[in-house]
Amino acid sequence: MNFITVIVFAPLLAAIVAGLGNRAIGNVPAKAITTGALFLSCLLSWPIFIGFLMGSETASVVPVLDWVRSGAMEFDWALRVDTLTAVMLVVITTVSALVHLYSWGYMAEDPDQPRFFAYLSLFTFAMLMLVTADNLVQMFFGWEGVGLASYLLIGFWFKKPSANAAAIKAFVVNRVGDLGFMLGIFGTFLVFQTTSIPEILAAAPAMQGASHITFLGMRLDTMTILCLLLFVGAMGKSAQLGLHTWLPDAMEGPTPVSALIHAATMVTAGVFMVCRLSPMFEAAPAALAFVTFIGAATCLFAATVGTTQWDIKRVIAYSTCSQLGYMFFAAGVGAYGAAMFHLFTHAFFKALLFLGAGSVIHAMHHEQDMRYYGGLRKEIPLTFWAMMAGTLAITGVGVYHLGLGFAGFFSKDAIIEVAFASGTEMGMFAFWVGVFAALLTSFYSWRLMFLTFWGKPRWIESEHIQHSVHKTPEQAGEDTTGGYHPHESPLNMLVPLGVLSIGAIAAGYVFKTAFLDSAEFWAGSIAYNEHLMHAMHEVPYWVKYSALVVMLLGLLTAWYGYIRNTSFPKQVAEQLGPIYSFVSRKWMFDELYHYVFVKPAFWLGRIFWQKGDVGIIDRFGPDGAAWVVDKGAVLAKKVQSGYLYSYALVMLLGLVAAISWVIFA
Repeated sequence: MNFITVIVFAPLLAAIVAGLGNRAIGNVPAKAITTGALFLSCLLSWPIFIGFLMGSETASVVPVLDWVRSGAMEFDWALRVDTLTAVMLVVITTVSALVHLYSWGYMAEDPDQPRFFAYLSLFTFAMLMLVTADNLVQMFFGWEGVGLASYLLIGFWFKKPSANAAAIKAFVVNRVGDLGFMLGIFGTFLVFQTTSIPEILAAAPAMQGASHITFLGMRLDTMTILCLLLFVGAMGKSAQLGLHTWLPDAMEGPTPVSALIHAATMVTAGVFMVCRLSPMFEAAPAALAFVTFIGAATCLFAATVGTTQWDIKRVIAYSTCSQLGYMFFAAGVGAYGAAMFHLFTHAFFKALLFLGAGSVIHAMHHEQDMRYYGGLRKEIPLTFWAMMAGTLAITGVGVYHLGLGFAGFFSKDAIIEVAFASGTEMGMFAFWVGVFAALLTSFYSWRLMFLTFWGKPRWIESEHIQHSVHKTPEQAGEDTTGGYHPHESPLNMLVPLGVLSIGAIAAGYVFKTAFLDSAEFWAGSIAYNEHLMHAMHEVPYWVKYSALVVMLLGLLTAWYGYIRNTSFPKQVAEQLGPIYSFVSRKWMFDELYHYVFVKPAFWLGRIFWQKGDVGIIDRFGPDGAAWVVDKGAVLAKKVQSGYLYSYALVMLLGLVAAISWVIFA
């Protein structure tokens, strides 16, 4: 059996066994089967990636089964393996395998562990189906599978109303994006008469400006409208501005879910799709400009909101949203290799930060508010150093002239440089937004570190911790720990942190040449602009050092506000007043959507319910029929007197009526 088949279907088989076996097979077998399947997929994925890296592998398609034959529409279920797929395989399987292992410790006390691990494996299978798709329908199959599995994982603790609401919100918002994705697929089939991705990409360059299509009563460029519709799907799945509102609420799921969904898998599906279909987007310059704008706007929006959040997981969630913006505006200016490079490095350091946050939460009796942390670097030193590595990576610490730095230094700085090198107005807009977002990224990342690991312990102020130690602030006196003793996480949670730390430190340095400077590495799996990637290296030094300078400014600002002068942030918030309130309320998108979409939808629902369903359908349907039967029974009951002469009279009247009908008929 081909290795790619094992890689894709091993998680599905494990999910079926753990899901159907559930408590009948017990916690340990369910965890062992699913985790073992993911490590098997991971071990088989890395040789494929290394083969493409060394030039010994070539693109191939592995057939699975015949699927659809309907008129002009014909496609099979086949697994496509090229460089782009290989990159996604190692990202998905590595992070997922480590999340499975981490969950052994994090979910140890949960009564529904088999169900949780089955959901995790199902999610991984759906994501693998998406990235190995050889046609758009198969990609959509994986796309929807990812949406379903994320709904199940976000709402895993379904007894919590907030978790249910978050799961439904994620599902509904993604369906909005998926409508655009479906329309894009329908339109692509209408134009190209095939759903085969290689055939579509081969024909796409000739379509640039060659035809127009009618959409919503307007005559529009065909490739522009197709790419915009496809990108709407990417906006929903990758939480871009406008369809981003589900992402922060998804933190209601267990922390391993946050790491899996928001680091390396679901949210990167949109970036992967744009890169996979990059020849189509190259034939639609207007669509690329829109991608650049949305990516830059998302980058700025999420970075501003991240500076005001107190929940440790929400800070990292908005950070994810911002980093996805970087990836999209890189793709928008034509640097698909840089976008995929940042996707690759981001997977390691963002999964590391999420799992590190889970380790902190585990140590702090499930407290997530950073205002109740402080002084933890000596209590949980291994978690501290892991999160330090993740923070150094996401903030882009490194020195250009030495060619040394953490993962984010190579990938994020490359995106900022290539935006400048593109020379377009939209590219320059993205460049300045990217630099400013790098400043905010540094600030909120170091803010998280200082609030969590430095300063005096503020543990006694937490209700969660008070409940665990049964000591009030009055009883504790000057002891701000409240008698609580944080504990380091178990080994099965620390090992994934260690492995991901290696990626956060070294992934950028090791793979920068292949991702950024090697057209041979990509081997036609993306549209590679060699001129643009060369121009990236020729930008002025002030451009190359801009991200490092703003990183230092963000670090110094966070240090001053949360270490040196802790009253400073509150003073700034009070001075900014409505601006701070606007940003902390997430630019009031939720309130806007509530009044524009939710309330009218509920009003319309009540109209259909009260007037349509109850007033018309029920009244003249089942309720009306029941009323007729009831009244008929009342009338019939009056005839049933119980006296013999009454029945004889009725029989006589019936006989007279029958004889009269015979005579007159």
